Amino acid sequence: MSINRKVSALSMAALFCAGLAATPAMAEKVRWQVPLAFPSHLVGLTTPVKHLSESLAAISGGDVQLRYYEPGELVPPFEIMDAVGSGKYPAGYTWVGYDQGTIPALPLYSGAPFNMEPPAYLAWYYEGDGKALLEEIYAERNIHPMLCSIIGPEGAGWFKQQISSLDDFQGLRIRFAGIGGKVLEELGSSVTMVPGAEIFQSLERNTIDATEFSQPAIDKMLGLDQIVKNYIMPGWHQTLTTSHLLVNKDVWNKLEPETRALVEMGCESATLKGFAQSEWAQPTALRDYEKEGVTAQVLPEPVLRELEKVTNRVMDDIAAEDEMFKRVLTSQREFMKHHAIWHGKGYLPRDFYQYN
Repeated sequence: MSINRKVSALSMAALFCAGLAATPAMAEKVRWQVPLAFPSHLVGLTTPVKHLSESLAAISGGDVQLRYYEPGELVPPFEIMDAVGSGKYPAGYTWVGYDQGTIPALPLYSGAPFNMEPPAYLAWYYEGDGKALLEEIYAERNIHPMLCSIIGPEGAGWFKQQISSLDDFQGLRIRFAGIGGKVLEELGSSVTMVPGAEIFQSLERNTIDATEFSQPAIDKMLGLDQIVKNYIMPGWHQTLTTSHLLVNKDVWNKLEPETRALVEMGCESATLKGFAQSEWAQPTALRDYEKEGVTAQVLPEPVLRELEKVTNRVMDDIAAEDEMFKRVLTSQREFMKHHAIWHGKGYLPRDFYQYN
């Protein structure tokens, strides 16, 4: 090759590289207002939205920006789905179980009684039917949903008296969410749904006798241990809790494929980050409870077995009335049955984990 041709080739290469360097990280600008269902500081539950927004802004060079707003600043927590579906806001970050009155299948995604633990749920969601079924559910609402957080089991709640049998649920005025609330109604409890920000006052004013909300570390942030000292575990009613980023489907479809992929990867990253944050925080919270005189009662196995029987009855009744609930429940049960051989034989029994 002649010197002139070499110079020409090098010049073209230099121009090509300069062009690449001048190309912005993203071809389109995204500026979304995102209302939250829960305060942004709740570890594992809503802190992933901070990780999501910061990661998207960093990797896109500032082109993709999600600005999140605390509960009630834009819309009440219970109205996020409608606000996103109607296009009032492009996206929302929420606990989808709030909309069980409209879509009965959603509690199976937000956290159901005697269901999978997080690792199995993630397998079902990403590799099984979970993701596709959820997208089908929300398509009718003009929404594209994305799993954007998962944490482990909740506490079963704060009760003024210990629970030794199912009879102890009779007559309780209790704040309880999801399908677990329907189970307690079957057992004679008076169940109400109170937003997280109002639970402390409801307990303090004796409007309710008992409540569940979330995991030990999050309940501590709400100060529930300042009023009630009897903490019930494990979270039979929610073996996991998820949060989802809901995006208006028209907004989603107009995005470039690269941008959609970026947001999806951002939610996958946020899900992992939130789970790690949550698992790190829970043992500290439980040990602090012990120091402060909070009794963490573990429900006797016979009580749990009876609760499971009632739960299966309740879910079968819902499935008989709602086809989508039946489809999701059947898919989950079939996967749990298939996964059980690994769950039962592959992991060490829990008592190999010693803490005292």
